[in-house]
Amino acid sequence: MKTSAIIAMAALLISAAVPAFALDAQEQAICNISAKTCLNKADILQKKIKKLNAEVKKGDKKYSTEEMKKLEQKLQEAIDQLDKVEGK
Repeated sequence: MKTSAIIAMAALLISAAVPAFALDAQEQAICNISAKTCLNKADILQKKIKKLNAEVKKGDKKYSTEEMKKLEQKLQEAIDQLDKVEGK
């Protein structure tokens, strides 16, 4: 009688613990997806910054003063976004 009571209690405890483990797995999956998205966004921003830097280096030969200001503003915005993504 004792053994069957212990087995029943063990089964009850195990069945109660399974949803908690599943929740942890779900949270971990969400975290992994978020991290991957964050890394992708950082890569995209780094490429954008590289392109904008290349355009800024062309300078006044290709762009007017007003266009240069817009390029520099876009570059600074991209750098700020990257800093936010990287947590700086």
